[in-house]
Amino acid sequence: MAEGGVGVVVVRPKERLPREIWVLVLGSFLIAIGYGIVAPTLPMFVRSFDVGITAASLVISIFAFSRLTFAPVSGRIVARFGELPAYMVGLSVVAVSTGACAFAQEYWQLLVLRGVGGIGSTMFTVSALTLLLRIAPVTMRGRASGMWATGFLLGNIIGPLVGGVLLVVSLRTPFLAYASLLVVVVIVSGLLLRARPGEVGEVDGDPVEPARFSTAFRHPAYRAALVASFANGWAVFGVRVALVPLLVVEVLEQAESWSGIALAVFAAGNAAALQISGRLADRRGRKPPVVAGLVVSTVATAGLGFITSPMLFLVVSLVAGVGSGLVNPPMNAAVADVIGAKGRGGTVLAGFQMAADLGAIIGPIAAGALAEGGGYGSAFAVTGAVTLVALLFWIRAPETLPQAVRPKAAEDALPECSMQECPANPRR
Repeated sequence: MAEGGVGVVVVRPKERLPREIWVLVLGSFLIAIGYGIVAPTLPMFVRSFDVGITAASLVISIFAFSRLTFAPVSGRIVARFGELPAYMVGLSVVAVSTGACAFAQEYWQLLVLRGVGGIGSTMFTVSALTLLLRIAPVTMRGRASGMWATGFLLGNIIGPLVGGVLLVVSLRTPFLAYASLLVVVVIVSGLLLRARPGEVGEVDGDPVEPARFSTAFRHPAYRAALVASFANGWAVFGVRVALVPLLVVEVLEQAESWSGIALAVFAAGNAAALQISGRLADRRGRKPPVVAGLVVSTVATAGLGFITSPMLFLVVSLVAGVGSGLVNPPMNAAVADVIGAKGRGGTVLAGFQMAADLGAIIGPIAAGALAEGGGYGSAFAVTGAVTLVALLFWIRAPETLPQAVRPKAAEDALPECSMQECPANPRR
């Protein structure tokens, strides 16, 4: 402390995401690029085996079905062996099965390989999110989740562009490219994600008991997260992908390329909100951005089916993307709060993922039947109603960001000064 009444300026170190978080974000980006490379190629590749549309669709569905059915097992694997081993094994399984797809000679081989790939996919997804939320400090869980989601989003945008170029070579080349990217992620992760004794992100040797799904389910915030995850899977991963392309052509009477524009606009709104919502969740609490995002999503999604103007459709798609982006990072952070700072949450996060997968499977079927019977307006209105149910659950849910953390976050947001310069601030 300085003499003569001169105060000492207190300089607080700026919070930074741990290095391991950036490794996981890079991994999510490369994985999403690879998935995006394969996604537009897969239906055409399956059809090259002289099978019908239903058979081609089955190859796509079996991947999601494997993810859903194996999720509880993957959660137990993560809880038993740790996040990093499960992450590495899951990536390796997807790499081998995807690379093998390039050499498939018969339809049934492709079907089996995609099913195996779904098992590996759920293993690395559950373990990566578990590891991410355990490594991130409680005051940075929202931002870490936002960065991770942004990596996936950007990868999904870039991937199809790369896949289109690789298609010029052959239908099999994209599978080899995806497998190669996964091998890179495995090598980088193995080198940079090794646990070091005493760190927050330590994986091995952690004496903390695994968090149980039954225990987490008793928490109202976790139940609200499950309902919102189901609604998100229904609306974003299911109905939007399945019905927006049809609505653009049949109702808006636009070219098929417009559906890609509409989905890209939604993705842009999503990306714009992810980082903002993550920071809000760490500063103001998890609940406010989730509630705000669900309100926006409910209104925007329910209204999409009644719009007849192409430009207005793009605007509302952008708003719906913003709503979705506001929800995801704080909801992930809330689930991590329920699990606890050092708890292994494999089964808890597996249940959270299963809710989204279930919504993605049921949503398109239910909404498709509604669209056929009552038009697109009824299909999107019911989808908005599903999101509204999630909103009601979150309104009743408690805030999960610890009270002891929130004042610190607010304090760090104030300008740094000495005690003499800030006499009115008792926390200084």
